[in-house]
Amino acid sequence: MAFDCDLFVIGAGSGGVRAARVAAGHGAKVVVAEAFRVGGTCVIRGCVPKKLLVYASRFADDFAAAAGFGWTVEPPRFDWPTLVDAKNGEIARLSAAYRAGLDQAGAALIEERATVVDRHTLRLSGGRTISARHILVATGARPEPPARFPGLEFAITSNEIFDLPAFPRRLLVVGGGYIAVEFACLFAKLGAEVTQVMRADNVLRGFDEDMRAGLRDELGRAGVRLRFGALPTRFERRGEALLATLSDGGALTVDQALVATGRRPNTAGLGLEAAGVALDAAGAVAVDDRSTSNVASIHAVGDVTNRINLTPVAIREGQALADHLFGGGKGVVDHRDVASAVFATPEIGAVGLTEAEAQQCFEAVDVYLANFRPMKATLGGGAERTIMKLVVDAGSDRVVGVHILAREAAEMIQVAAIAIKMGATKADFDATMALHPTAAEELVTMKAPTRRHRRAAS
Repeated sequence: MAFDCDLFVIGAGSGGVRAARVAAGHGAKVVVAEAFRVGGTCVIRGCVPKKLLVYASRFADDFAAAAGFGWTVEPPRFDWPTLVDAKNGEIARLSAAYRAGLDQAGAALIEERATVVDRHTLRLSGGRTISARHILVATGARPEPPARFPGLEFAITSNEIFDLPAFPRRLLVVGGGYIAVEFACLFAKLGAEVTQVMRADNVLRGFDEDMRAGLRDELGRAGVRLRFGALPTRFERRGEALLATLSDGGALTVDQALVATGRRPNTAGLGLEAAGVALDAAGAVAVDDRSTSNVASIHAVGDVTNRINLTPVAIREGQALADHLFGGGKGVVDHRDVASAVFATPEIGAVGLTEAEAQQCFEAVDVYLANFRPMKATLGGGAERTIMKLVVDAGSDRVVGVHILAREAAEMIQVAAIAIKMGATKADFDATMALHPTAAEELVTMKAPTRRHRRAAS
């Protein structure tokens, strides 16, 4: 059977663009359909704009610390529209770079919505149909609001918060995950009065408990008002403001309410069910270890599969799939020991097992913990803490988890991830000479275990 193209990619985000470029490099005829903007969530309304806002928020601490180092700083003034304009300029540059990459690789870009008709056919929103030997779904995920309640339409999500016309002086953040934590922290540091509410009794479910407790304390020091065990039950417009009624009986008036309670795979309305593609309970495309669905010609990578929802993972999956389909590669991505970060201030960097997870895996676990005041705070002032943690399988001496709460923790955890991936032992860490004075030297100078766990005899 003759096809119009070898690979049709739905979605021009990080994973889809990488797959398209690699496939085209192998000589495949590639078509990419994107109905919004080239670049996907990461570039347009995710990792990149968020990190730019995080950078902006940290100047407040730098200005405050400067006097301790001999600087005289005029009272600083923050201008939200200036930041938004600068952010938009950088996003436009990156989106253009993605476009150029597709063009240089020889992949055709169609700026229309595409839906699946059957295992080899797609329909564009303009009415045209295209046949493809292989179809790749790389549509990412979208914010998932909580159960509907009166006035929810007045709230915003992480899609809209980057382009608010005015800075929210009073902000309610709903949720306790990494997106909620990051926005609560950065807006507090930019000068907003932030209240964060969540159903749980602490932030960042699934992260190591010492990191959760440490960041909870840092959010409080940043000025975020944390209310656990509470969620909004109603939003009401009061002029330009918003009255939020909470499940714990409280109420507060804010300028904006950000709902950040999770994300859902973007599969609705794509026609996948009609083509016979299996979706899981969350609506994600169910795929095998080569990113192929139960329909052999339809594949998926990135957040739409709900495996590990991180941009580098989507990129690696897209490349592996293209190499497999058109270059003879194996197509299998190793999803073990993937490093992650939470870009609050300070940051959390994590790779490998948490302390609790390790206890479920090994007969004995040694935990090494350092908690100290960072050097910059000695002159700059402030009560910020740095926490570093190694989780070790006592039987093999292998370091199975590294967790860091610190400024630039993400930069440190990327390097630590290499050691974890290579199977480094605690003895390997100990044998590594410390670089002084740095925060990271603590990773190689912790000697005696802080805690030791042994699995109870059955």
